[in-house]
Amino acid sequence: MSSPAFPHAVLFDHDGTLVDTEPLWDRAKQNLAAEHGLVWTPQDTDATLGRPVAETISRMQRIGVPLDDRALFQAVFEHSIRVLEGAELSFIEGVEALLQDLAAAGIPAAIVTNATSAMARHTASMAPAGLFRVLIGTDEYAQGVRPKPDPDAYLTAARRLGVDPARCVVVEDSPAGAAAGVAAGIPTVVVPGEQPVEPGAGVLHLSSHRELTLELLRSLDPQAPSSPFHPAQEARP
Repeated sequence: MSSPAFPHAVLFDHDGTLVDTEPLWDRAKQNLAAEHGLVWTPQDTDATLGRPVAETISRMQRIGVPLDDRALFQAVFEHSIRVLEGAELSFIEGVEALLQDLAAAGIPAAIVTNATSAMARHTASMAPAGLFRVLIGTDEYAQGVRPKPDPDAYLTAARRLGVDPARCVVVEDSPAGAAAGVAAGIPTVVVPGEQPVEPGAGVLHLSSHRELTLELLRSLDPQAPSSPFHPAQEARP
């Protein structure tokens, strides 16, 4: 039986995991490119999905946007906020119930996103009060935290929460984010997203966000023999 103390914290990705903002970010990038007479294509979206903002900036410059890094970062931020301000955001079905259960159980959470810290703060404000105690986003990356797929962002979140990373759970929807969670040594749950995440050790795939329950997270304790993250289970072919 898994420990009732597990998990000590849950570390959530943002876009496509908590809220369905991926189409909104895409529209913002399309609008920015169009402002300069250019086209942001589905291929551009696929190449930057779930990746650091720096890769979006590099891609924008590659398609011909005539701005330097600083100006492009500001432009991406402004276009994103403009699009988001006109949208009514809500948690993806299944997520809100989990957040309420985590709050009731006293299990802290973090948002770890390659997107803007401002958006993470907005989403955190929609959750039960005090649940999201740590937010990692562009503000932290500007101060030296390394973005996903590097594990540093998730390790930083666990450290700021004062918990052992191995006693946390990461919830992700992108290949870059899942890679970061696994590299951090944190059991990683993957919900459906815009890009498929390959099966592998350290990852549990769900078919729907509705499967995200506190009972499920409790069952993932790597110290429990029945857990899919227990060394004996992961060693099976």
